Amino acid sequence: MTDTAVPKRRKTSAKPDAPAVAPETAPDKTPHPAPKSKDAPRTIKDLRIARQGKRKPTPKQDDNPLREGLRLERVADPSVLVLFGATGDLAHRKVIPALYQLWRTNLLPHDFVVLAIGRRDYDDAVLRDELKTSLEKYSRVLPLDDAAWRSFASRIRYHKLDFANPDDFDKLVTVMDGIDKEQSSSGNHLYYLATQPSAFADIVAQLGRVGLDHERHEGGWRRIVIEKPFGHDLTSAIRLNREVGKVFRESQVYRIDHYLGKETVRNLLVFRFGNGIFEPIWNRRHIDHIQITVAESIGVENRGSFYEETGASRDFLQNHLLQLMSLVAMEPPATFDADALRDEKVKVIRAIGELTPDQLRSDVVRGQYGPGWVAAKPVKGYRQEPEVNPESETETYIAARFEVDDWRWSGVPFYLRTGKRLPKRATEIAIQFKEVPHRLFRDSNSDPDPNLLAIRIQPDEGIMLRFGAKVPGLGIDVRSVTMDFTYGSAFTVDSPDAYETLILDALLGDASLFTRADEVEGAWARVTPIIESWMDEPSPEFPSYEAGTWGPEAADGLLAREGRKWRRI
Repeated sequence: MTDTAVPKRRKTSAKPDAPAVAPETAPDKTPHPAPKSKDAPRTIKDLRIARQGKRKPTPKQDDNPLREGLRLERVADPSVLVLFGATGDLAHRKVIPALYQLWRTNLLPHDFVVLAIGRRDYDDAVLRDELKTSLEKYSRVLPLDDAAWRSFASRIRYHKLDFANPDDFDKLVTVMDGIDKEQSSSGNHLYYLATQPSAFADIVAQLGRVGLDHERHEGGWRRIVIEKPFGHDLTSAIRLNREVGKVFRESQVYRIDHYLGKETVRNLLVFRFGNGIFEPIWNRRHIDHIQITVAESIGVENRGSFYEETGASRDFLQNHLLQLMSLVAMEPPATFDADALRDEKVKVIRAIGELTPDQLRSDVVRGQYGPGWVAAKPVKGYRQEPEVNPESETETYIAARFEVDDWRWSGVPFYLRTGKRLPKRATEIAIQFKEVPHRLFRDSNSDPDPNLLAIRIQPDEGIMLRFGAKVPGLGIDVRSVTMDFTYGSAFTVDSPDAYETLILDALLGDASLFTRADEVEGAWARVTPIIESWMDEPSPEFPSYEAGTWGPEAADGLLAREGRKWRRI
């Protein structure tokens, strides 16, 4: 059949001057006359035929059996990570080990450079030697892979810069332009501020002055990661947000809280919203109270001067504890993107009831550790630590009772506690369910404990469920038993470090696990009144608990007055 051939029509007994087929019964393949005007109304049939005419057949792809069960991972763009404070403790302990692991596991792009910024008179070789020494001590996987380290080290460059010298930032522009051209990084820059918080505003302002914040129209992105603490109270947090907002858009700012990168914290979202059996009971009708514990067995670890200005309230309550609380109490987000997720977290923080002056005195307990024993070794008290005032009033322990004033959680207390020099290192979220309404098995020798769901965040990541069961044998004897799930035994893979997860997310542009400006300010709005209330009280009787114990006795009374007690971890 040639290109000019005409398809045969169906035979019909209609008159010669009549149409072969009535228009209302014409098959879909018959061309439909287009409307005379493009603005004329078009029927669903018109639109469907027009769309089918525009579609191109998609060739069938052959199935690849090797990809079964795998999912495609996003790959980070070629980029330059500018690490301010590269010679400091945080960079050596956390940031560089995380970057090395990402490089070793092929999760970073080939065209990737770490530009290490510091004030010391180093060169590339000296810094690389120091970093290798730190990796041999702090790397998650040891021994080091020599080939991977040499390849990664070749991507590390050192640049001396004084944060207080504007001329040094002008020179930085030239250095960055040279790296972009040499490494084909397309102008993609991630600035990581691993410095003292006092330097945050100055560094941001200088980056803006020299134009290193500008994103290019052809695709080069600019992002900034800011470590905690983000401010030291509500006023300073608002001021810092304002200074950062003068230079970077909110979508470019990644405020890091490493607890949000922990595998079990991320799994909390899947646990809640990926399983249909928990949502019906995740409310005030079935839950009696919730306990969130962040316990540390270490002291201030030669960071006395820093901790003197921070304390447990600023170091843990304002960020880690309230972040975990918001994840437990949040409503299901409409979608799993960054803004939808953070919108729900902000709602929880805003719904935390403001404590009255009487509640500030009764619902918040602070403490400071004295000499004692931890892990069968004697340890000194906080006031004997280096760089600590012998008469210090800084709290190393805080416990607080909060309520979320919304329909789901009204009347359910959230008990939060954190402290240093406690018996063990552990982070756990305990969901305590209500007792059964009717004691049916009264002949049992003992009553089983109410159901409990414990989510262990560290060190043994996992989830435990406690419920009642009959003891084998004659009669009815009910005891509490547990079902325990651990990541190590279930998946037989090592969980990535939180910094690995968060740095990779920042390179990918995924802000889901980073805090937003309104979230930070909302958390400070709840914690600042607590700190300010202590200024109006007499000097506390510190130390108030021995190292190696679970905190001051007043913390036990916080729960005991309502007939509850802290879960034994």
